[in-house]
Amino acid sequence: MSRRRRGLDIHGVVLLDKPAGISSNRALQRVRGIFQARKAGHTGSLDPFATGMLPICLGEASKTAAFMLAAGKKYQATARLGEATTTGDIEGEVIQVCSVTGIGAEKLTRILQQFVGEISQVPPMYSALKYQGKPLYEYARAGIEVERAARTVSIHSLSLVEWQPPNLSLEVHCSKGTYIRTLAEDIATALGSCAHLIELRRLYVEPFESYPLVTLEQLQSAKDDDRLPDFLLPTDAGLPDWPQVELDTAQQGKFMHGNHFRFSADELPVGKVRVYGPAGNLLGLADLFPDSTLQPTRVFNL
Repeated sequence: MSRRRRGLDIHGVVLLDKPAGISSNRALQRVRGIFQARKAGHTGSLDPFATGMLPICLGEASKTAAFMLAAGKKYQATARLGEATTTGDIEGEVIQVCSVTGIGAEKLTRILQQFVGEISQVPPMYSALKYQGKPLYEYARAGIEVERAARTVSIHSLSLVEWQPPNLSLEVHCSKGTYIRTLAEDIATALGSCAHLIELRRLYVEPFESYPLVTLEQLQSAKDDDRLPDFLLPTDAGLPDWPQVELDTAQQGKFMHGNHFRFSADELPVGKVRVYGPAGNLLGLADLFPDSTLQPTRVFNL
């Protein structure tokens, strides 16, 4: 018999302001420990040197994390032009020195516009992308270069925040899978130079654009004052665009046992839906098909 993981049945989403200097997994474990939650997951890691929004899903909310991986994100990044590093950021060793002369605001604005829209990126070797079951950074640390296929990503907006040579600050709104380190390097190449990131802050992950963040210190203080629930968003907070359907008592029983069944309503929102019981309680997630079949995909134990 497998051992049941110890902890409390805490369910919801915490919008952590991840500090620099720790991995996303370490930040996740810190939050899980503060809440004493049985389960936890996050919706996409930040590099250790990076800061900003890291949505952490506790308990049954962890079943929604996979659906938020495709969310758009916004960053503020500062690149140091004239120096390239092994990792593309401040954690690597300088491997190239370039000139930054002749780079002015007009040239920057023109070059930046070339990167708005769909662009092609080659994932960096120092990334968690898997190759033959191992993350690329493990090959990189062993001095092995792996051929990576270019991928298409979308840059929704890209604006100049400040140019204080040799430091270039940008604000980037982008699709999932965008490597800001690679974007900075490619922009520098187009400028006739090279670069690495010295600062990276994730401003938000959609759909949490207007939500405040909480620090580890604030969470610890809230725990001491019994205020932790103040920082816990609802279990389905990351899926506000998913339509809701409400079941009656008999349908709720079928759903909670993972059974599919015909569901009728005045207007059927075909596709992925959030499912609620007759008392307004969240039951889980489902696919609703054109033939009115409701198929559970995630059943919550709340």
